[in-house]
Amino acid sequence: MNNDEYFLAALRLAAGNDPIPGHVSAAARDAFGLRVSQAVTANPAERAAPRGVRGMDGPHMVRFVAAGLTFDLEVTVGDGLIDVAGQVSPHPGEGSHVDVRTPHLTLTRRLSRSGQFAATGLPPGWLSVVCHRPGQSPVQTRWVRIRP
Repeated sequence: MNNDEYFLAALRLAAGNDPIPGHVSAAARDAFGLRVSQAVTANPAERAAPRGVRGMDGPHMVRFVAAGLTFDLEVTVGDGLIDVAGQVSPHPGEGSHVDVRTPHLTLTRRLSRSGQFAATGLPPGWLSVVCHRPGQSPVQTRWVRIRP
């Protein structure tokens, strides 16, 4: 039994006797297809608010930490689209890059010498960043939902 069949069998067991609607099975397969094989998942971490910030307008700051890497993401929503400016620290090494992912779009970005990257014009909704390091397992952020 392959992973997809196992996953669907588990969903059927959890649902009891009622058959799973086709659109639910399709959505589950799509979500399962978004996983990055052998990736380490970075979890959200506390980030101190910048000094002098008064309101909630403007960029949203998110931090994720795992496997010795920190992802700092600044997410801005404007005109119904998402812009992400990020930094991976410490720099994960020569040849590293990030994939900024939505369920339907992946933008690959090379890291600057300081570990910075940017992606603009993303659709609102779910977002994840994956850092690929030569010779090591990728590190991915949890999926976060960004609303306009």
